[in-house]
Amino acid sequence: MTDTVTRAGTATAITRSQVEEFLYDEAALLDAWRLDDWQALLTADARYEIPSNDRPDADHRSTLFTIADDIHRLKQRVIRLKDKNAHAEYPLSRTRRMISNVRITHAEGDELRVEANFVVYRFRRDERIREYVGQYRHTLRLVDGALKIARRVAVIDAVELGSLGSVSFIL
Repeated sequence: MTDTVTRAGTATAITRSQVEEFLYDEAALLDAWRLDDWQALLTADARYEIPSNDRPDADHRSTLFTIADDIHRLKQRVIRLKDKNAHAEYPLSRTRRMISNVRITHAEGDELRVEANFVVYRFRRDERIREYVGQYRHTLRLVDGALKIARRVAVIDAVELGSLGSVSFIL
């Protein structure tokens, strides 16, 4: 992964290609279960949200979300996922992420808003393959010249989540 994405120091100087490379590298870290390295891509105030299917634009403070984690809860989630006593992920799922249609929708100061489509395939022993399809809505921030994830909203396209099984792993 490139340590520094721009010399200009503002988000407006970052190209779509640089954002794509960042998202591809991030997906590779998650697929390899390198969760500590993945956490290093988060800002100190990062948020990670999976809204309900019927209200994808709702506020997590007033609407039920599948996941609405701040940085503290994200760190705790990673600790749990790495624990062999975490039954939902031991043995670890195998995942494969596909990222496409990356678009920078807004750039101002040190932040970018980025949208991208995703498919996450999850493989577990004695279970059918799970497919999670949707759209990421990111707020990426330049921190010391490197992109970091300040917010990720993963909007899952499924009409109902029951058939998708656990989303205990990080989409």
